Amino acid sequence: MSGEILFQVRIRDYGSTVYATKDCSEEVLAGDTVVLRSEKGLDWGKVVSSLFLEEEASVQYKIERKATPDDLERISKEKEEISEVMRIIRDKVHYHNLDMNLISAEYTFDRGKLIVYFVAEDRVDFRQLVRDLARTFKTRIEMRQIGVRDGAKMLGGLGICGRELCCHRFLREFKSMSIKMAKDQNLSLNPHKISGICGRLMCCLGYEWDVYREMLKKLPKIGQSVETSQGVGRVVELDILKGVVKVELGEGEEKRFVWEKIGGRDEG
Repeated sequence: MSGEILFQVRIRDYGSTVYATKDCSEEVLAGDTVVLRSEKGLDWGKVVSSLFLEEEASVQYKIERKATPDDLERISKEKEEISEVMRIIRDKVHYHNLDMNLISAEYTFDRGKLIVYFVAEDRVDFRQLVRDLARTFKTRIEMRQIGVRDGAKMLGGLGICGRELCCHRFLREFKSMSIKMAKDQNLSLNPHKISGICGRLMCCLGYEWDVYREMLKKLPKIGQSVETSQGVGRVVELDILKGVVKVELGEGEEKRFVWEKIGGRDEG
């Protein structure tokens, strides 16, 4: 079969984004809630977008149907029920004296399994907890230890910018962040100002880093001696986006220059 539509679907509300082909005759549009099938069974998600492929794609997920009113009611009931489920799990964790931070829990679509997400510094022996939860909820229990960034993505919240966390709102995957990114952008190295609520470096440090890195290649380094229209001086500060350098010319005199490949000219 040549030429088919590949759908980008976000599993549940804040899960990973996967690609799926359509295995039903119904029209599926962005924003639709759909039931997916994979080797692991059924699950639900929301369609993000679609694209047309020239050749048949090999993907792990298939859209079995658009969510029916019964499907939507089941999804809604689970969301209402999960807060009480989490309360019970927290009580059990406390009873077994386990050092873990519970993040969330969810049933598989067929309710054959309850998946519990948690964050922990070290390995946790939760075998007794699993047996206890299985007796309580009468279903299979799967414990999934996740990282603190994944935990923040699932829980959501507001960043220091006052907006909803990027990871919760639109980020599909995490990229590695480094202090060098903050340094290259002349940002404060105060951990409280460059770290997210997860305690790790903020994901937004990487948004404009490539631009700053390219612009830095055209500018002198801090402490470098440079020749300007007003004599030789030492670079003491950079305004990277404007391409302006502050130069100490001697006897405490400092002037700002627009930097060009042929040298510096007085910014005036």
